Amino acid sequence: KEDATLDDLETLLGFWKRVDAQEGFSERVLRRLFVLNYAPNGMWTYFVSVYYMANRDSDGLLNDDRFYSFLNKITAFIWAYAVTNPGVNALRTPIFAEMINIVTGQPVRFSDYLFDTQKLQNAFDNYTFSNNRAITKAMLTWWAFQNSSQELLSLESVLEIEHIYARNRQEKEHSLSNPRNVESLGNKVLLEKRINIRASDYRFSDKVKYYTGFENNRKQKKEGTKIKELTDLAANATDFTESDIGERNAKIILNFITFMHNNDLLCED
Repeated sequence: KEDATLDDLETLLGFWKRVDAQEGFSERVLRRLFVLNYAPNGMWTYFVSVYYMANRDSDGLLNDDRFYSFLNKITAFIWAYAVTNPGVNALRTPIFAEMINIVTGQPVRFSDYLFDTQKLQNAFDNYTFSNNRAITKAMLTWWAFQNSSQELLSLESVLEIEHIYARNRQEKEHSLSNPRNVESLGNKVLLEKRINIRASDYRFSDKVKYYTGFENNRKQKKEGTKIKELTDLAANATDFTESDIGERNAKIILNFITFMHNNDLLCED
């Protein structure tokens, strides 16, 4: 019943309209918001709403540096928590505690929920990143945007999970010493739904033309992917093998652990 309630709601609506339109923020903030759009659950939206209402200035704007740092920290925490404590209900406890800190002017630190480095590493190493788990696409989106050359994509983009080493290839060749590697995070990448790779095109050399774009038999130009990692891979590699899967998987996890460290979410040794 407070007089300011309706104005507050209108201001909050304006904030989320800017997020949805991808305007009114710096490029780096928009990139972080894009990644959060693929979060394994919607809890982040409530968190960001509380942050915005507590930290907006008289013009309804946020300090870019502080907002960017906040988005990085919550991304790191939510992603890691989804692996170690799956389920949105588990996330509510640490998030609610930090909401209180935001409202009372305290920094967001997740001090009572820091991660042990080795346990986190083990959790990621042993986690099955199947396509039906939301954290899988979330991790792949985070990884895609760790590349500073990755352009910002529209929130309307429809992205799917692509197996670089095709499942169809494994079924035909049985060339992986560990068949489970075909479902490894190191073998998965984002790819636009509009790029329809036929099941018969299972060799990496066949896939490359879809990644980079090509002209079909009817002289129609088929646009390639906007996922920078894929276009780089297509330009620099002649094949994608089991060892490449393992190396890329280790690289993604190592970079995520570093991301956690940079956001002060790991216990001190």
